[in-house]
Amino acid sequence: MTARDNMNPIETTLIQYIDTQRPAQEAFLAELVKVPSDNPAGDCDAHGQRARALLEQLGFTVEAHKVPEDKVRAAGMISATNLIVRKQFGTGGPVIAMNAHGDVVPPGLGWTRDPYGAEIGDSEHGPVMYGRGVAVSKSDFATYTYATLALMEAEKQGARLNGTVELQFTYDEETGGDIGPKLLLDEGLTKPDYAISAGFSYGITSAHNGCLHVEVTVKGKQGHAAMPHTGVDAIEAATHILQAIYGLRAELATRKSKVPGIDHATLNVGLIKGGINTNVVPDLVTFRVDRRMIPEEIGFDAEGELRAVVEKAAAERPGIEVKVERIILAEPLSELPGVEKLIGTLKSRAEAVFGVDIPVHGVPLYTDARHYTSRGIPTVLYGAGPRTLMEARGHNSDENLRLNDLNRATKVVALALADLMG
Repeated sequence: MTARDNMNPIETTLIQYIDTQRPAQEAFLAELVKVPSDNPAGDCDAHGQRARALLEQLGFTVEAHKVPEDKVRAAGMISATNLIVRKQFGTGGPVIAMNAHGDVVPPGLGWTRDPYGAEIGDSEHGPVMYGRGVAVSKSDFATYTYATLALMEAEKQGARLNGTVELQFTYDEETGGDIGPKLLLDEGLTKPDYAISAGFSYGITSAHNGCLHVEVTVKGKQGHAAMPHTGVDAIEAATHILQAIYGLRAELATRKSKVPGIDHATLNVGLIKGGINTNVVPDLVTFRVDRRMIPEEIGFDAEGELRAVVEKAAAERPGIEVKVERIILAEPLSELPGVEKLIGTLKSRAEAVFGVDIPVHGVPLYTDARHYTSRGIPTVLYGAGPRTLMEARGHNSDENLRLNDLNRATKVVALALADLMG
């Protein structure tokens, strides 16, 4: 007797439908990969239009919410239109949002395949599709869409489900999610009971780091290099401030997270510029700091802590002015009450489909899933893909997706949704 022999009729219908629709699902994904949606520059309307057309061809009613130009510009983008599909099953029940982002980082160098070709090749894991965004996260446009179609097929065949599935496809994850999920929530366009955001197949991400970016401006006074005492050296002062910041980095390394997959709080200075010429005392230096907060630091004033370190060090250099300006603040993601039900069904279904242990863990990255938890919505990341971002070569050349994982992850999501609505 096989595992399939023990399935109930709903499970059988879901599995069989997803297997039957595999070629169509892969073709759907290929069409999404073929339309560039690089961010930057962030001109994503063409992709939104293509995604909408594909969804409508499948019979969905698609809401297209074009982001106002002022908000798009403020996000550093050119165009974005958020898409929502709502499918009601039965009456009442939970509202479950599934969000994937269609914007992607530019391809960069080193590709051996066309980044917009959606080429399929062979690997030890079976067929693989190549292309920018095929794993992060255009794949989950396909995962969530075909999981919903499978549920619709089960309903046609008599399955009694109660709940609403919302497909939410947005276009600003690479710039923080403020005009994507956050805007949908701010405008009251969605009020889900649970949210699933794009992720990978072999683990359920229930927590991730937060991120703070600040720009520090150090202002001195220019002077002739032959008479350096006539100026106030901004580079020397910035060096002193940077030493204090690196002292904070050592302190952050002692702040350990209890979440599997996340180590400790971090800090990095990734960009610096300043000076006028070799023979001039420099009057201005700017640098940017990346501070990653562990989930335990939700609500902690990481910006205030960093600002205090900078201002104290600057005060020790007479004649120096300093300004600290926030660029990005993304709070960490953490497990909320009620998320255990979402985790439990995804974990049990994934372990049955994949036949391996599916851990619940955190990641040191940050995503726009945090916008859902900030509203008190239990949220996890789960979708199609291998165990790690490195295996998928996300944000790298020859990004790829194992198509067997797409098929299996779609089954997991469909079965878990059926559990939640059953």
